[in-house]
Amino acid sequence: MTTASKDPLADLDPFDIFDIEAARLDRHFSGLDEEGWNRPSRCAGWSVRDVLGHLAGEELYNHACLDGDVEGFTAMLRSEGVTGGFDGFNDWCVRRSRDVPAEEVLRQWRRANGETRERMRALGREAELTTMAGPYPVGLQTFHYDSEYATHADDVAAPVSDEEADERSRWRAAVATFVLAEQDSKAQVELTAERIWVHAYGMSTQLPASVFVEATVGRLPDDHPLDRRIRAALRCLA
Repeated sequence: MTTASKDPLADLDPFDIFDIEAARLDRHFSGLDEEGWNRPSRCAGWSVRDVLGHLAGEELYNHACLDGDVEGFTAMLRSEGVTGGFDGFNDWCVRRSRDVPAEEVLRQWRRANGETRERMRALGREAELTTMAGPYPVGLQTFHYDSEYATHADDVAAPVSDEEADERSRWRAAVATFVLAEQDSKAQVELTAERIWVHAYGMSTQLPASVFVEATVGRLPDDHPLDRRIRAALRCLA
């Protein structure tokens, strides 16, 4: 895969973005009633409440990475009978949260995620973090969290103002472009001021940043006209 030579993440602060997206989710979750919690999300089979349970449970992994104790995390999963990799872990997180009042799950997530954000910012962008895939820069891991939080915010329909929508799409497109290169995707991508140019499987297209982002996180509607081979090549963050 090829991209423009400039690092698309160089001018972005991953820690500030993480704070913004966590705050967006917190505001939204904090205003929900029972009907709001039970509303379906864009995640197949998950309610809005389930998305919160997923985020809260995921902090177990985040803290294990920060503590340098991924082995302890995997041992915990074995003791709980969790199999199936991250999909199995996500399903376990959701199931275990369903018996806990939503307000308590929200408090648990708020506290644990606040610690994650504080510790990652304190470590700094260039420090290394222990992950399941091996050592990885804290800044880049935070960008992955940024994308996940923005995606789940959209999954639960957390509001995004008109004033921030364009800039939000731009940073998400920049993160996705970096990850595509990191994963050696078959898609060639170039960011431009207005749209994203994509070439794959002998086809070329230009996409608005918002559509490009939805493709990279696997959230385009089934009936979207983008060729399915390009969609598959672009999916990298979900």
